[in-house]
Amino acid sequence: MALALMLAGAGPLYARTLRIVALGDSLTAGYGLSANLAFPAVLEKALKEKGFDVEIVNAGVSGDISAGLLARLDWALGDGALDGAIVEIGANDMLRGLNPDQTRANIDAILAKLRERKIPFLIAGMRSAPNLGGPYAEQFEPLFAALAQKYQAPLYPFFLEGVAGHPDRQLPDGLHPNRAGVETIVAGILPAVTAWLDALPKS
Repeated sequence: MALALMLAGAGPLYARTLRIVALGDSLTAGYGLSANLAFPAVLEKALKEKGFDVEIVNAGVSGDISAGLLARLDWALGDGALDGAIVEIGANDMLRGLNPDQTRANIDAILAKLRERKIPFLIAGMRSAPNLGGPYAEQFEPLFAALAQKYQAPLYPFFLEGVAGHPDRQLPDGLHPNRAGVETIVAGILPAVTAWLDALPKS
């Protein structure tokens, strides 16, 4: 009985390894870091330590904007079975000052394709850089919550929580997370990811 309780608390019991694709830009790809230190690899390791039998596929492309991810989405998803997707995109749209309405439309189309393929998803949000001003932020930042509400999908509000504004967790460019920064991101998003995985069908 005690052993059964221990196993029950070690994560969900699936019939196979869960394949989750991490869709995104350089923040997902692991710009400036080796593959084993990038977000997908560090998240996979953290989930395995919690008892999840999971593979996180790195489908991040440095420099990608939402239109780019939309254009390559079919290729990124491939033909194999996927149990879920983490969608982290929009930072480069924001840094380029692109119209938030277009960013929202692109991400909406990405999520619609995932829904069409019956791939559950978790959305990672982004905040606007202060230098872009209040009006831009008021348009850009709410789009992630609005889409999460539209699709009734889980949202991690700010992917760079605990990293933005912390030079010790960033590469010298002041934009990308270093090794400590990735660990901070994973520690922050982990509860949301585990809750999401727990809710996936156990088949």
